[in-house]
Amino acid sequence: MIPAMGPLSGIKVLEFEAIGPGPFCGMMLADMGADVLLIDRPDDPRLGFGRDRWFDVMMRGRRSATLDLKSKGGVAAALELAGKADAIIEGFRPGVMERLGLGPDALLAKNPKLVYGRMTGWGQDGPLAARAGHDINYIALTGVLNAIGRAGGAPVPPLNLVGDFGGGGMLLAFGIACGLVEAQRSGKGQVVDAAMVDGASLLAVMFSGMMAGGRWSEARGENVLDTGAPWYDAYETKDGKYVAIGSIEPKFYAELLQRLGLQGEDLPKQLDRKGWPALRKAFSSRFLEKSREEWCKVFEGSDACFAPVLTFTEARAHPHNVARATFTRAGKVDQPAPGPRFSRTPGAIRRAPPERGEGGGQALRDWGFSEKEISSLKEKGLGFA
Repeated sequence: MIPAMGPLSGIKVLEFEAIGPGPFCGMMLADMGADVLLIDRPDDPRLGFGRDRWFDVMMRGRRSATLDLKSKGGVAAALELAGKADAIIEGFRPGVMERLGLGPDALLAKNPKLVYGRMTGWGQDGPLAARAGHDINYIALTGVLNAIGRAGGAPVPPLNLVGDFGGGGMLLAFGIACGLVEAQRSGKGQVVDAAMVDGASLLAVMFSGMMAGGRWSEARGENVLDTGAPWYDAYETKDGKYVAIGSIEPKFYAELLQRLGLQGEDLPKQLDRKGWPALRKAFSSRFLEKSREEWCKVFEGSDACFAPVLTFTEARAHPHNVARATFTRAGKVDQPAPGPRFSRTPGAIRRAPPERGEGGGQALRDWGFSEKEISSLKEKGLGFA
């Protein structure tokens, strides 16, 4: 185990087991030094990747204890744990924690400085609040999904990055960090309502301004950033691989033409939208003349905003990522390293994902529970190794 050393060292977080954005939030806080105690359901293979957790990397950095929150003893134990925590993470549907007796009123009465983090798709209120959903549904309702895709084609889900992680888990981690800072000043906790519909909308804030300024079309594939512009797109190479170009600024576009050997050719102007099909045809034909690696050599040291399109495996071996240690190995898995980076209090992956109940006993001692209190928690149903 690596000692806590990140900017959140000393912060105690109680995380109730969930999937997707909740664990991502817990991972971010744990990476930054927070002591995250994961409260697992005793045995629920429907969550995460099931019981075998070694490759469930979003669970990294925690210790675990198991607890049945539907039992009377389980609720009492959870209240005691919350009394020692600085923040909690819960990802149940609205009203579930209240019905269990573990809602914000109950926990803040027990611990007035608690930052109560809530992760949902639709939010704590609104017509859809109680409905089931996943990333694709949340980003569909925000307009984000409609904007992603090529002209004439269907919308393309950007994996589950926008709703679950960027607009969900990362938003909640930011909210909890903000709440912790405020609690240090006021001595009072509060509820953080992080909804993926809110977060996904927030990630797309730039396009609200562009639409108001008449610089964004809601038709897919007609804009600079959505594959509409031929100089902001991915192109196939001779070997069936791809490269990406993003030569938006005129000086970068000029260098793109120079590196492609198209400088001085009779081509449409960069911003002549009527000429974009001709430009795309010229770029497509030229990129098919060489392999991806040959084009990497052509663009070596260039400011044309060029990059090879790498697989996840290839990305781990790229010299830039290697030099920055962008990826690391924890347990048995190569994975992204913690971010962002801090000059004085860097984050770290303290431990591999815990099996259910792993490390919970020592976590309780570190949280200040006496042996008598730990025995009492065990009698209430808290399970740990």
